[in-house]
Amino acid sequence: MLKRSQVREAQRRTAELFARAGIVLTPEEQEGIEVASFGLNDLEVQGLQLVTYVNTDRYCAKELVLFPHQTCPEHLHPPIGTEPGKMETFRCRWGKVYLYVEGEPASPIKGRVPAGSEQYYTAMHEIELQPGEQFTIVPGTLHWFQAGEDGAIVSEFSTTSRDEFDIFTDPNIKRMPVIVED
Repeated sequence: MLKRSQVREAQRRTAELFARAGIVLTPEEQEGIEVASFGLNDLEVQGLQLVTYVNTDRYCAKELVLFPHQTCPEHLHPPIGTEPGKMETFRCRWGKVYLYVEGEPASPIKGRVPAGSEQYYTAMHEIELQPGEQFTIVPGTLHWFQAGEDGAIVSEFSTTSRDEFDIFTDPNIKRMPVIVED
């Protein structure tokens, strides 16, 4: 659970990162910044801030913001009905992001697996993205990602996003945020 004051503070910090990167948001977009703590109550370590520009039955565009060393936990986008699952392209806009997917593991990795959650991080093929670099994740691929020391902003271009169906390797994760008043 997140307190409303925590959400407001994360939204403020996220807006500052956008401004630092020269990415302009409307006041409505700033107010609508989603803060995802994944139900783990440790937003600074495992969390994500995002702005969804568009999400239709055909395509989606988002900005994903990670604070320094913040991690979006390992997950995959499963098939839904006759659709194969979400395909997404991550394009680093600012900072540095370490993306981990299934495949030949890096040794050692540059990212930091969150302490106490090691068993839930299995994809260790490392892709380091600098501003202007991108990588496409095919449907059904386990992946997780983490910002470098300054944080990161990643543009996501994908097929329809249905976050509520994402499958996380950590069974304690709740994708949809629960916010309580202070």
